[in-house]
Amino acid sequence: MSAATELTPLDPVSTASEALQPRARVIAHAWQELGQDVAPLSNGSGHPLARTVKLILEPLVIRPVQNPVLAGGALPWDAASQLHARILAAGPDLAAASAWFLRLKSARRRLRITDGNPQEKYFPRCFELARTVGMPGADADDLATDVVTEIAQASGDSLLGRMRELLRDADEVARLEALLHETWSGRFPQPLAAPSSEVVGAALDGCPVGAAAEAFEALLALDAGSAAALALSESGAARALGLTAHPAPPVPLVGSTASKRGLPRPFDRSIYERLFAALSGGAPVESDLDGDELIADEIARSALPWELADERSRIAMLLGREASRALDAAGPSLATAAHRQLGSRWHREAYVRRALRLPAEVSGVPATVLDDIHDVRPAYLRRLWVRVHGRELRSQQLDADHLWDILDGVLRSVVMDQRQRLKIAMGRGMPSPALPGVA
Repeated sequence: MSAATELTPLDPVSTASEALQPRARVIAHAWQELGQDVAPLSNGSGHPLARTVKLILEPLVIRPVQNPVLAGGALPWDAASQLHARILAAGPDLAAASAWFLRLKSARRRLRITDGNPQEKYFPRCFELARTVGMPGADADDLATDVVTEIAQASGDSLLGRMRELLRDADEVARLEALLHETWSGRFPQPLAAPSSEVVGAALDGCPVGAAAEAFEALLALDAGSAAALALSESGAARALGLTAHPAPPVPLVGSTASKRGLPRPFDRSIYERLFAALSGGAPVESDLDGDELIADEIARSALPWELADERSRIAMLLGREASRALDAAGPSLATAAHRQLGSRWHREAYVRRALRLPAEVSGVPATVLDDIHDVRPAYLRRLWVRVHGRELRSQQLDADHLWDILDGVLRSVVMDQRQRLKIAMGRGMPSPALPGVA
C-alpha cells in the first residue's frame, strides 16, 4: 500500500463551528488511524476499499439501521465523533479480518478458483472469522480452504466453471448456436387473447392483502402472462419497458464471459450472462442438471414469452408491468390497492419528491440518479425480471401468496439502490442542498 493521503484531523474545536462533517471523510480519517494492519482491506491511498465499506463497515461495524444517527451523508460533530470511535474500537477485528482475507485468497489460488470477485465473496466471511476465531492460527490454512470451498459450492462457482469449460469447446458452441436458432425459429407459434382488465385489476387489488388466489388462478387458466408478452415483439415495446436496448428482443448469443458490472438489459444478455447473473450470487441452485443441461434449458427459456419458462413468472411480469404504471408521472390506468401502495411508497421518498418538484439544477440530486427517478419504471421491471428468473432457476414456484412480496420488494430494492447512490455522491462532498430523508 502506498503512502496514505493525509486528511485534516477531526478536531472538536475547529469542527464544532462547522454545521456538518462529510461522512466519507470521517470514515477515511478513522481508517487511516488503523494503519498497516488493515492494508489488505485498503486502497493505495490508505482509505477503505469501496467493498470494505459496503460489505464490512456499513453492515457489520457502523450498522446504520441500528444506529440511524450515523447514517447521514453528512454528520454533526457528535455523530462524527461517535462514528470515528466506533471504527477505532473495531480495529482488532478489522485487523484479523484483513489477515483472514489474505489466507482465503491464498486458498482460492490453491484451489484454482477464478469465478467471482474475492472481495465480494470473502469480505463478510473474513469479518465473521475475525469475530469468532480471532487472528489466523496454526490451522488457518485448512480452515481457509474449507471456507473457500463452501462459498464456491454455495454460490454456484463450480457450476459456472464447468459451463465456461464447456463453452471453450468450438464443436459444443456450434451445437448450442444451432439449437438456439432452431428454438427461436418457432417462437410464439399461436396468438392468445389478451386478459381482461377486470381480472388483472382483481389480482392487483387482492395481492397486497393476500386475497389474489382466485384472480391468479383465472389468469393462469387464460395463459394471461403469455398473451401479454405478444406485444413485446412490436417495435419499441420491450425497449420502452427497459428490457432491451433494441427495437425488438434479439436472438441472444450463447456467450462465454460475463461480469456483474455492466451486464446488458435482460433480453440483451447472452445465455451464459443470464445464468451467471443468477448463479454468481444468492441462494444456490438445487438441481441435478449439469452445465450443458442448464444451458440447453436457458436456450429454451429465452425463446418463450417474457423469456421465462413458467406461466406464473409471466403473470408476475404482466402484473408488474401494470402495477408499475403507478410510478409514471402520467399515473396508472387502473386504480387498485397495488397501484396505490406502490405509488405511495415511491412518492413518500423525500428525494423523489424533491427531484420531481424542483428543476434539475437546484434539486441537489446527481444527474444519473435524477434520470432514473424520472424514468423509474424500466429499472423496476428489469429488477422484477431478474428476480422471477432467479426463482425459476431455483425451482421456487411463484404462487398468489408470493405476488405482493415480490412486487413490493422489487420497488424497495430500487429505492434502496437509488438512496445508496445518492448517499455516496453526497459523502464525496458533492455540493448540494440538504436532502431530507436520504440519510
